Amino acid sequence: MSPEPGPSPTDGRTPAHGDGEPLPHGSTPTSDPPEPEPHGPGLPTVAVMCLCVTLVVGMVSAVNLAIPALSRSTLHPSAESVMWVVDGYVVFFACLLVPGGALADRLGRKRVLSVGMGLFTAGCVLCAVAPGVGTVIAGRVVSGVGAAAVLPTTLALMVGGAPVHRRPRLVAVWASMTGLAAVLGNVGGGAALQLGSWRALFWCVVPLSVTALVLVLVFSPAPPRYDRPLSVVSAGLLTAGFLALLSGIVSGPEAGWGSARVLAGFAAAVVLLAVWAVRELRREHPMLDPRLFAVPVVRAGAVGMALVFLGMFGLFYVNGQYLQYAKGYSPLGAGVRLLPMAGALLVGPRCAVVLERRVGPRPTLASGLAVLAAGLGTVSLVGPSTPYPLYALGATLTAAGCGLATPLLSHGIMSALPAHRAGVGSGLQSLARELGSALGVAVGGSVVTQMFTAGLPAPLRGPDAPTTVPAAEQALSAKELTSPGLRHAVVADFTTALDTAMRVLAVLVVTVGALVVVWYPVRRGRGE
Repeated sequence: MSPEPGPSPTDGRTPAHGDGEPLPHGSTPTSDPPEPEPHGPGLPTVAVMCLCVTLVVGMVSAVNLAIPALSRSTLHPSAESVMWVVDGYVVFFACLLVPGGALADRLGRKRVLSVGMGLFTAGCVLCAVAPGVGTVIAGRVVSGVGAAAVLPTTLALMVGGAPVHRRPRLVAVWASMTGLAAVLGNVGGGAALQLGSWRALFWCVVPLSVTALVLVLVFSPAPPRYDRPLSVVSAGLLTAGFLALLSGIVSGPEAGWGSARVLAGFAAAVVLLAVWAVRELRREHPMLDPRLFAVPVVRAGAVGMALVFLGMFGLFYVNGQYLQYAKGYSPLGAGVRLLPMAGALLVGPRCAVVLERRVGPRPTLASGLAVLAAGLGTVSLVGPSTPYPLYALGATLTAAGCGLATPLLSHGIMSALPAHRAGVGSGLQSLARELGSALGVAVGGSVVTQMFTAGLPAPLRGPDAPTTVPAAEQALSAKELTSPGLRHAVVADFTTALDTAMRVLAVLVVTVGALVVVWYPVRRGRGE
């Protein structure tokens, strides 16, 4: 089936039909391209792409808000299972982003975007009807595969055919939506959870994603296809490597950090990722060339993007739990109380533009990372009786730091690569963003679990100690220990664990962030 006519490819490669410019090596269009639109994609296309981004990114944070309800459900998931409900989606989302972009080039971006939205919807349905937590994780994996086909394609279609002067603004809009979607996912998820059990969250997403699919079919352009390199083996190695890494991190609190299971996970991650890197270096046309990280601004952008979202999603993982367990808010009440973060994510990129003009990119980036770390540090001061405004201040500062740093990191990657590699740049920044999110959940969640089980009240300690607040409450009830003081001790133990996790994330942001700032060029420019 021939692709429909549409604007020229978004990665900037121009076929040699009509304008005399040669095709890059390895890129062959399968249909005659039309003339590019003079002003790029219209408002309907941009709006539809933003809706798709909101759904696939928003479901990362929306599920975080459902953790208390899921933990109290008849599925009785462990803390490790709960982390995989979140990270099972994110790790496949992350590791298949670059292959998803390459597949879109080969088969047609509109077609792959449509299939991706279909898979995302099917995964939500599977979660909604799941008889056990294993099925929930499987449904999240299916949705994650679909999301990997959606996210890079949305950016490619938004930037496609746009003049050079308009592209940075479109990239900034897309990058802002990825951050804003995380907060909107919390609010929308809270509203859905008010309608019923945790399953209501997934049922409510289904009609929205079906609507997005229809709008994609109506408004999305269909650029010509290109024969981009695609390696199933490389994609499998990358995915398996990060699954092994996350498995080691997530298993640590329950299995023990020196256990064979954890050490095997870390060892497998090293081997698999090393094999992936060697294979990509030897391929004539790698999907993601490891040599890209030799470019300082690309290295800074990728590591910085992962670091920013590690901090942001490490906080998102515990947001809903703290506001519901410690403060007693309903899911919707918890989601609404995260709205200040949305404001910060909207204002942050605009402030970054002004700040960069005055002091330059490197101080602007340093400021964003410092604000992010300050926000995590502020959250680390909370307890069961902490007034909400203090918690809101910490969460808002965290979001503001993300808003300040993300557009700069995103545009740094895109501007450092030549036009014909813009697709690789968009895939790399998306990969870094989602891997950072997965690591934030794994690191933050593992620290919380480790500290929570170590600080439980004496009646709950032992080899079968509960790993979540609902499990601890059920254990107290089973032992007929109904003292309000014991319940308060469990919640206080959880907030202490949360505080430790936020301090760990803040230290990571500061230490790794210092390297990112050093790597970032004093002035931005192509190829730096």
